[in-house]
Amino acid sequence: MKLKVAVLGGGSWGTTLASLTARNSPTIIWARNSDTVDEINEHHTNSKYLPNTLLHRHLSASNSIEETVQNADVVVMGIPSQNFREVLQEAKKYIRPWVPIISLAKGLEIETGMRMTEIIKEEMPGHPAGVLTGPNLAKEIHSGKAAAAVIAMVDKTIAKKLQTVFNSGLFRVYTNNDVIGCELGGALKNIMAIATGMGDGADAGDNTRSALITRGLSELTRLGVAMGGKRRTFAGLAGMGDLVATCSSSKSRNHHVGFQLGTGKTLEKIIEEMNEVAEGVKTAKVVMELSKKYNVDMPISREVYKVLYEGNTAADAFRGLVNTDVGSEEEPG
Repeated sequence: MKLKVAVLGGGSWGTTLASLTARNSPTIIWARNSDTVDEINEHHTNSKYLPNTLLHRHLSASNSIEETVQNADVVVMGIPSQNFREVLQEAKKYIRPWVPIISLAKGLEIETGMRMTEIIKEEMPGHPAGVLTGPNLAKEIHSGKAAAAVIAMVDKTIAKKLQTVFNSGLFRVYTNNDVIGCELGGALKNIMAIATGMGDGADAGDNTRSALITRGLSELTRLGVAMGGKRRTFAGLAGMGDLVATCSSSKSRNHHVGFQLGTGKTLEKIIEEMNEVAEGVKTAKVVMELSKKYNVDMPISREVYKVLYEGNTAADAFRGLVNTDVGSEEEPG
């Protein structure tokens, strides 16, 4: 029997994933905007987020959360991290017991510092919680280019069942039971993408980008392991894979923010001109608190935070990194 899929969130990644799962399972997507819902149902497009592309013809849309989730066998949350809890609270009264809930968000809740699966467990105890993550640039995947992702859940049996729902054509999905590591890899790499974007915007060069990605991986791994993730996870798709894609691509929202900062634009102007959320901007605040809590030095994240919230420039950030003490690469730091 095919599982019925409900996707909450009509942005680029939520829509892309819904179009993929519609190949395997009956899928309905919820979007706030009624025009978006009508466009998906009538024209099989979502031109605001995925211009010039057709969605799967069997994908349907609704602007009623109740209608979207009431018969679902799996609920996918394609909601940005700062709105995640609010939408889940609205949906939970309509979701049947024990239905798995899968997060697509790559961020941390500002008020609590919680991961999205922690929010799911707090709001909906008894529901299996997981995360689908990895180097997944929505527009490339929707255009049919090969990509890989990870479905991370504690329960391997459920993860393997959901693997068949998400696997589609050239989109390959692996399983992992390190939910903490996979979720943190997705959230923390966005800050590194802002850093590399600043370097690219300031024309710092390929060597600088390579150094930032490499040291950024070391930095996010230190914090991720301190918070309970497995070290090997950060060398996989949810860690290094996602980091490389996000730090190298002009399609990355967080890299775009960094690039514009590197050219001298203000954060306010950059955000005003974007129609999607760059999770790293908000996550940077949480990471500074976690760095102190777990006593993990995070020099790249610290310099990004200063640019985002303390008025520093990209040039200031690179001067700050140059002045950081240089230790052994074999030692943490």
